[in-house]
Amino acid sequence: MNRRSFLKTVGVAGAVAMGSSERAGASSESGGIEGYAILVDTTRCVGCRNCETVCAETNGLPEPDVMDDSVLEAVRKTDEKQWSVINRFDTDAGEVFVKRQCMHCVQPACASACLTKAMKKTDEGPVVWRGNKCMGCRFCMVSCPFDMPKFEYASANPKIQKCRMCWERLKEGQLPACVENCPAEALTFGKRSEMITEARKRIVEDSDTYYDQIYGEHEVGGTGFLYLSPVPFEQIGFRTDLGNVAYPLLTQDFLYGVPIVLTLWPAFLLALSNATKSKSESEETEA
Repeated sequence: MNRRSFLKTVGVAGAVAMGSSERAGASSESGGIEGYAILVDTTRCVGCRNCETVCAETNGLPEPDVMDDSVLEAVRKTDEKQWSVINRFDTDAGEVFVKRQCMHCVQPACASACLTKAMKKTDEGPVVWRGNKCMGCRFCMVSCPFDMPKFEYASANPKIQKCRMCWERLKEGQLPACVENCPAEALTFGKRSEMITEARKRIVEDSDTYYDQIYGEHEVGGTGFLYLSPVPFEQIGFRTDLGNVAYPLLTQDFLYGVPIVLTLWPAFLLALSNATKSKSESEETEA
């Protein structure tokens, strides 16, 4: 292989790699459609746990025993059988109840880490899991900063389970079940920008009640669940060390470089091998 053939081989491979990187970048960008969000006002939540019940009924999950208040003595996490939980915290402002579920990030790390696009950020806002595309790698679980996707380890046909923000209901023009059935009106549903505006309005109009922050407005690039609190958020179990940069943006330079390395390096070795082989054959002919 002469110099021209060598450069041509590497050049074509580079063009293919750059094209794949550009497509990866394009696919990661938002389509410009504003998604929905849910504003959770913890100052209004009374801990009735009705949201837990309707979530289970809507999604075919085991119905929780909401009369058993002993479960509130410890902080609970969501699991594969319960996508939404209420926790109770003793804070500087007294007793505060907090609903927890998937946060439905604006730029979700789980969807970015999913090799088969089984985890998807929908145009409506919810982040959903599609079983027909999943290969069971569970990278979504590892990548989530809020530890929300859960795997059915005990199932013969395991699924990734988490809140879907009632995506099926949204497509039919209905409210998420938890929002529609909250008797204390602690949950408000609407476009994300509208929910941020509403949250800021409440903070300004009642500054003695609210801590001056909307959790989820900026954290990890923004989330689809937004929270108001009477106290700093670390007092009610939220991580405050996550930063404001979306997690996929922290790794995109590396990930975009992977296809280039994987494509160019084999091409380089192939060209080098052919060049060496040609030189060896030439020397044998001369001999």
